[in-house]
Amino acid sequence: MGHFAEKHLRACRHSASFAAMKILVVGKGGREHALITALAESPVATDLYCFPGSDAIKPLAQSVDVDGLHSLIEWMSSNNVDLCVAGEESYLVKDEGLANLCEQAGIPCWGPHKQSAQLEASKEFAKEFMLRHNIPTGAATGCADIDEARSAIGGVYPTVLKFDGLAAGKGVAVCENEASAEEFLNEVLVERKFGAGRLLVEECLVGPEVSIFAAVCDDEYLIFTPARDYKRIGDNDEGPNTGGMGAVASRQLIDAETLALIEKTIVKPTVDGLVEDGLPYRGYLYFGLMMTASGPKIIEYNCRFGDPECQAVMPLVQGDLASFCMAAAKGEMKSELLSFDEGWSVCLILASAGYPASSRSGDVIAGLQDLSCARVYHAGTRLNAEDQWETNGGRVLAVVAGGEDRISAVDLAYSELAKVSFAGAQQRTDIGRMHF
Repeated sequence: MGHFAEKHLRACRHSASFAAMKILVVGKGGREHALITALAESPVATDLYCFPGSDAIKPLAQSVDVDGLHSLIEWMSSNNVDLCVAGEESYLVKDEGLANLCEQAGIPCWGPHKQSAQLEASKEFAKEFMLRHNIPTGAATGCADIDEARSAIGGVYPTVLKFDGLAAGKGVAVCENEASAEEFLNEVLVERKFGAGRLLVEECLVGPEVSIFAAVCDDEYLIFTPARDYKRIGDNDEGPNTGGMGAVASRQLIDAETLALIEKTIVKPTVDGLVEDGLPYRGYLYFGLMMTASGPKIIEYNCRFGDPECQAVMPLVQGDLASFCMAAAKGEMKSELLSFDEGWSVCLILASAGYPASSRSGDVIAGLQDLSCARVYHAGTRLNAEDQWETNGGRVLAVVAGGEDRISAVDLAYSELAKVSFAGAQQRTDIGRMHF
């Protein structure tokens, strides 16, 4: 049954002797599918709901059909939901903010307040926070228009350009020359591809990337399994940026000494800074790091789990995730409820034809029933009239497999991925191989 088989069995061991905990997860993609699966596998009984959800999520969590955040809050209140879990980032900063509205309604929310979620929603806000709290990062300049941006670049390449807002993981460009910089500047500041907003010109840091995730509850935190994702569409990190074409996760990814340094110089100062600045935070916090020659430096924060890193990390989480999130959302960090598998988890993404510039929907997906040693998390799929799975978005699905060592996990993931196919499918062949 594979490395993660035991967790599948636990999903059937829920006690029916007491009322189930009602949990609603906000989102619809592969990350939410992974979160909901992990919550379903908690040993405590759960009734799971999802807004807006998807066809793939429905067997695990009832989809909630409401119009907007305020209607969602009303639905949760009237249905006595015990916990709201923020998956998708946009709802954290939409309207008054998901967590803020939940608090007003008396619903515990595992996700930060709107003012705290500016760490992700505004790259400039985040950079100022890092500098204010002496957290190691690259130098940066905020720009309002294309002339300011050109001046800030100053002819120095490579340079990193970041849209100062939410862009589903696509608002960042590493520009090797003037031509690529001009193309991105035009997209962001002239065509307004991502909407209104400023731009950050940032020092280009060099080194392998590492993703660190922490569950943060006020002034306490628990670091989850480190991960590494692969953003570019093509092998060897070539081609345009995507939302992520795969990821690996393991406690073995970085050594204990390096993790201790990251905790001391980046994680703890961030959590302390949130408290100092009066920014309420209960939820997952992502630290995107560059392991430079002069030590780890932070590139960006995300105020939720990364995607597709979540799909790689969640199968390694052991214990009672549902009770952990519930307690932390109420202000009590119960780290003893969780432990982490010491092996490796490898997540491989299949993307649709045309991605990332566009996506093609309606291609029938074959072979899903043949997977025996891997998990599948759906991102951009739907059931058609013939009850067949078909593509319905850019990143279609993730195939995730595990092993005691990296090579065996990678080999198993790719052997399982080979069983799945659809017209125009795109994948990388070097996930878990490159950068090692």
